[in-house]
Amino acid sequence: MSAPLAERLRPQNLDEFIGQKHLVGKGAVLRRMIDSGRIPSIIFWGPPGVGKTTLANIISNTLKAPFYKLSAINSGVKDVREVIEKAKNARFFDSAAPILFIDEIHRFSKSQQDSLLHAVETGTVTLIGATTENPSFEVIRPLLSRCQVYVLKSLEKQDLEVLLQRALTEDLILKERKITVLERDALFRFSGGDARKLLNILDLAVASDDATENNDEELVITDKLVTERLQENPAAYDKGGEMHYDIISAFIKSIRGSDPDAAIYWLARMVAGGEDPKFIARRLVISAAEDIGLANPNALLLANACFETLQKIGWPEGRIVLAETTLYLATSPKSNSAYLAIDKALATVEQTGNLPVPLHLRNAPTSLMKELDYGKEYKYAHDYKDNFVQQEYLPKELNKSCFWSAQSNPSEAKMQE
Repeated sequence: MSAPLAERLRPQNLDEFIGQKHLVGKGAVLRRMIDSGRIPSIIFWGPPGVGKTTLANIISNTLKAPFYKLSAINSGVKDVREVIEKAKNARFFDSAAPILFIDEIHRFSKSQQDSLLHAVETGTVTLIGATTENPSFEVIRPLLSRCQVYVLKSLEKQDLEVLLQRALTEDLILKERKITVLERDALFRFSGGDARKLLNILDLAVASDDATENNDEELVITDKLVTERLQENPAAYDKGGEMHYDIISAFIKSIRGSDPDAAIYWLARMVAGGEDPKFIARRLVISAAEDIGLANPNALLLANACFETLQKIGWPEGRIVLAETTLYLATSPKSNSAYLAIDKALATVEQTGNLPVPLHLRNAPTSLMKELDYGKEYKYAHDYKDNFVQQEYLPKELNKSCFWSAQSNPSEAKMQE
């Protein structure tokens, strides 16, 4: 069985690399560094399929440096230390420092990232990290300060055209077929600027063709053909695409609908599909506030703790934290009163504009403000029985307006007492 088309066409040098002209075009900063044979530690930030891993391989090939690769999904501190030890033994005199490539470095916990610091600082390894997330938020500051961050962009239409032609004319398997690309819109649209996705779609269209066994028959690729093939096998192209949003939608709606079994199933689908755990955790925090709300305020505390714990312990143990939080939210009483209240208040603000703050509620730090009656007749609630006193807190134009309505659950019923 042959390797996937994307792997067969993986560029081996910068001349074969497509896209990212701002980094590797003639005279561009990264190209100059690679040509000089000296590169700093680097973090490549960009969407999937734009060349982050390929560039790391090209750098290693060009510099003739030992190359070690770790995936943040299934590597821990022990794996990092083992690679660093190997790197120490692999370097000779003036040779280039071994390259340690970490895919999805944003999934490394703080302790895992800490374990890289000394080796990067001393030059034991040249780190190349790849991430789809903003490294300012996902990479610890000490490590980030020791790396150059380069932003990679989705491929432009002209880049995709070059890639498509290269696949048809240079791939040993495809060039033996009679293939005519009559329409390109679906290929380019579904790829979303992702080179790997484009090649996977093309590979699928060719492999699924009825005439595959007879290379003498022409395969005509049209928008209709591509769309039909993708409907038959959506997993072939849907990495972070429509299915990504469909599954997270099913997950949140299962929590909202108080179905723990469905919620845990959709969680498992995301985990098995390689979804970023922090993306899931962020959605749990939102669900805790929007769907559980004041019916169980502890839900937000647990969801926030889930997000923080994921950053501390990393993966794969993080799946247990996500599962616990998911089940807790799914089985909690539900209320969206906070969600409705803020939206109702925002609608009022949009309609009424910036109404003045009542004088008795204004701060009066200067004598002039006191002379203007700022703070006058304000009643300090703690001076009254049960720490409560009746007075108006809204602008006079909104006197007696009601934005929050308690819903039917014990927690909010108690709040109204």
